[in-house]
Amino acid sequence: MRYLLGRLFSILPVLLGVSLLVFLLVRAIPGDPARNIAGERASAELIEQIRAEHGFDRPLPVQYLTFMGRLSRGDFGTSIQSRQSVSGEIARRFPATIELALSAILLATLIGVPLGIAASLRPNSFLDAGSMAAALLGVSVPVFCLGYVLILAVGDYLPYAGRMDEAVLREFAPRTSFYVLEAALRLNGRALFNALSHLLLPALALSSVPLAVVARITRSSMLEVLGQDYVRTAKAKGLSQRAVVLKHALRNALIPIVTVLGIQTGYLLGGAVLTETVFSWPGMGWFVVQAIGERDYPVIQAGVLLFATTFVLVNLFVDLAYSKLDPRVQLGVTK
Repeated sequence: MRYLLGRLFSILPVLLGVSLLVFLLVRAIPGDPARNIAGERASAELIEQIRAEHGFDRPLPVQYLTFMGRLSRGDFGTSIQSRQSVSGEIARRFPATIELALSAILLATLIGVPLGIAASLRPNSFLDAGSMAAALLGVSVPVFCLGYVLILAVGDYLPYAGRMDEAVLREFAPRTSFYVLEAALRLNGRALFNALSHLLLPALALSSVPLAVVARITRSSMLEVLGQDYVRTAKAKGLSQRAVVLKHALRNALIPIVTVLGIQTGYLLGGAVLTETVFSWPGMGWFVVQAIGERDYPVIQAGVLLFATTFVLVNLFVDLAYSKLDPRVQLGVTK
């Protein structure tokens, strides 16, 4: 518990630095948000009035302190582009990003780990070379290119825009923004199938990089573990290959795999911008991109802080998982 509290307190200076950095960077973006609100033909008096209403005419230190004061109360301000509460926009859009990112990580785990294990059991074979070549290709191809390829290849058979058909959405009438989870809990098969069909293509595109990384890390970690004495001893005792791999080798190879999965999860939660843009996925990343074009300072600041917080919390969870995977590690101390 002391270690957990220490790590949580150590996160605060990081988030404070992120808040200051993003506050300064968004104000370095060319353009005038007051003019965007007023319109190109607005008079100078109206633009100055809007600047005063939103506090853009105040000195930067005063603006930052005002921003931090609101943030301490959980108030991210009001979106310039939608005129809605930023907190409300986050509540509507971030669940879509969470569903997309977790689906991509699930695909990367279900495909990448078995692929890496199979390649490690047959080193220098055709399977090994082919899987690692595919992994290299997955890392090399930009996500947005893969997204367009998937749309061209199977776009006639699977939906590739939005999260759910309008007719199904009206009938389903979700109470939350977690469409897949809510449809499953409410046992609504039609809504669940429709939500999953919309989720499949963007999740496949987004999973390409983590899948490749997980497969390569799993292979290298398993090769190292399979060469250890205790594994050879288990084989000498007559244990089946399944038992040797799953009970002895894989458990000890999991630490680097979990590390990569944690990093990739944090990255995907904050870095799904291109995938959301290609597939018109109404998540937080797409909303922040639109906010940058509109010079929507409150949305940009809240979005970056949200992504940073998510990333550090996911990595904290990974650190805590070490103590479960490696008994020698307890609360950050190696015995």
